[in-house]
Amino acid sequence: MSEDDISSAATGSSVPGLPDGSRSSSSSSSSNVSVLSWEQVQRLDAILTETIPIHGRGNFPTLEVKPGQIVKVVRSRMEEKHIHVRDVRLNGSAASHVLHEDSGLGYKDLDLIFCADMKGESDFQIVKDIVLDCLLDFLPDCVNKERISPLTLKEAYVQKMVKVCNDSDRWSLISLSNNRGKNVELKFVDSLRRQFEFSVDSFQIRLDSLLQFYECSENPMAETFHPTVVGESVYGDFGAALDHLCHKVICTRNPEEIRGGGLLKYCHLLVRDFRAESETEMKSLQRYMCSRFFIDFSDIGEQQRKLESYLQNHFVGLEDRKYDYLMTLHGVVNESTVCLMGHERRQTLGLIAMLAVRVLAEQNVIPNVANVTCYYQPAPYVADGNFSNYYIAQVQPMFACQQPAYSTWLPCN
Repeated sequence: MSEDDISSAATGSSVPGLPDGSRSSSSSSSSNVSVLSWEQVQRLDAILTETIPIHGRGNFPTLEVKPGQIVKVVRSRMEEKHIHVRDVRLNGSAASHVLHEDSGLGYKDLDLIFCADMKGESDFQIVKDIVLDCLLDFLPDCVNKERISPLTLKEAYVQKMVKVCNDSDRWSLISLSNNRGKNVELKFVDSLRRQFEFSVDSFQIRLDSLLQFYECSENPMAETFHPTVVGESVYGDFGAALDHLCHKVICTRNPEEIRGGGLLKYCHLLVRDFRAESETEMKSLQRYMCSRFFIDFSDIGEQQRKLESYLQNHFVGLEDRKYDYLMTLHGVVNESTVCLMGHERRQTLGLIAMLAVRVLAEQNVIPNVANVTCYYQPAPYVADGNFSNYYIAQVQPMFACQQPAYSTWLPCN
């Protein structure tokens, strides 16, 4: 790509497949794509060139990597192994941050999608080996790299690895650890039926033009000289999705297709002051979210592991928001769960309440057991009108803590 080619991709140029005049962030309502403005390109550039630490476990040193750098290395090695990469995209909350800085969502993880042709099991193994081999390159020169195996690198720097292969979905995920919650997540996608949960997290920004600019241009970017970068909403309507993001509206399509973790994301949006367009729509959406959550996480142990993992991964540096989040989740589950037996519903509500009390204890909000509220389910025979030897206390609802004092009924002494 020559300087003249780069210049032709600067502000005001047209893009094949895009209508003329789509320079603004919000394209026509019939289009799912839009060309980023100069301000948005600047925010994207800051994300791709920021140095992010990948923290090693034990005595392994911290790796200093830039997202644009790791994308370049991984992509080139995939091509060397004859795995065709169609394009690379920024996804998730980071993409939303690029499009609208004051969305209230912020961003933690950096979700990088490699859209690639991976048809066989061997391709997934090759991609895994490539990522681990790249980590070896990022180690300091003083480290004896010959004695470090791929398995050792995986244990030291990879937080999680996921692979899904079925009739509709073929993808894998490798998440690199960051102690501050800003994990670099590399997702390799051949096919994926459902690519979003809500319209506000449906944005994908194609990085190829900007990465090529880094390679070819000797001059820095400017408002009149920068590559054309295209954003897409897989929700289907870029303008509507961006409007939802700007006005904090919760909207989706085909909510029955959203996996169980959608309930946790939905409550996270509620805590950040996002709301559905109507009360009726919100009630319907909540019932879908709750039903799918209990289908995917039917066991109380699975529910606890999922909740603890979500709190750990999404509230780094936001520990003071955990209690509000759990109380919001408690309210949604209590109000909208229609698919469970009574004891199963109470069991889940008890789990959420237990986690909320634990959060308060971690924040030293509960100084002693006199401030702990005990919740219990009376035995069935206590409800018998002829049985009067027990006093049944009215269970007190849980509210978000706004005052320094807390209820102290039924203390655990």
